[in-house]
Amino acid sequence: MEQITERFSEIIYSKADWVATITINRPDVYNAYSIVTLHEMIKALQDAVWDDKVAVIVITGAGDTAFCTGGDVKEYASEFLTKPNEFWKWMGVFTQFHDLLRNSGKPTIARLNGMVVGGGNEINMSCDLAIAADHVTIKQVGTSVGSIAAGGATQFLPILVGDRRAREILLLNEPITAQQALEWGLVNYVVPKEELDAKVLEIAQKLINKFPECTRYTKQQLNFWKDFAWNMTIGHAKDWLSLHFASDETKEGMQGFVEKRKPDYIKVREQAALQKKECKACDTKFLPVEFEFCGRCGAKLEN
Repeated sequence: MEQITERFSEIIYSKADWVATITINRPDVYNAYSIVTLHEMIKALQDAVWDDKVAVIVITGAGDTAFCTGGDVKEYASEFLTKPNEFWKWMGVFTQFHDLLRNSGKPTIARLNGMVVGGGNEINMSCDLAIAADHVTIKQVGTSVGSIAAGGATQFLPILVGDRRAREILLLNEPITAQQALEWGLVNYVVPKEELDAKVLEIAQKLINKFPECTRYTKQQLNFWKDFAWNMTIGHAKDWLSLHFASDETKEGMQGFVEKRKPDYIKVREQAALQKKECKACDTKFLPVEFEFCGRCGAKLEN
């Protein structure tokens, strides 16, 4: 097996027997991806796309605890809470990765070896097929941590599992067992974890023994509804999420995660329900209660 490691610090990239494997190698943070991880996965994907000796691309995580748990929340908290506009740049890299994964022209397999959380499930859904070990759980967490799962989940879940299931997953944020995921259409196969590699190899071999141009165009046709949902929403999500990083919801959600405590959801609701101030000088209404001066004319506000 050819292993390509010299360019990468947060992934492992290997190629052998017509299969390229990209492994997120951050088990200490449950294979959450950082901006470095995304850049490295893009580079590896681009190599796999261009290499005619690669027929199938496998995405997985190191170890057997986590496939991927989405974006690195500690990075979010340190980089974006104080500079929310920087998230717009980050989202551009995230979008580039998903576009390349979805439009690689080669079949992709999500090898689900552990927890699949948040953006990890978005990677899972961007792949063509998914094979899960039987101990895997899948979960979306956006509304619990002060974010929105609009990097693939809001777009792809209704296509994969239907509208009602998608709303249940995205609004309740409850874990889904591997067997549930199989029944709902989130994965294609569930096997004991000791049989995971054998099953991935079996399915990869079946894909290898198909005509490459026919496979590529079949994938392009199958992408229609995903591409439609994605391209109609991702630009809007990129800007909205960037603005939302300055909100009280995101600050409380991210800080709660970093401090290893449950976010105070009721406090945020109570703050939003407080009576707003108004400026008697210029008649501007609904100003935040914490304002001492009018944001429009600058006049001092009455308590």
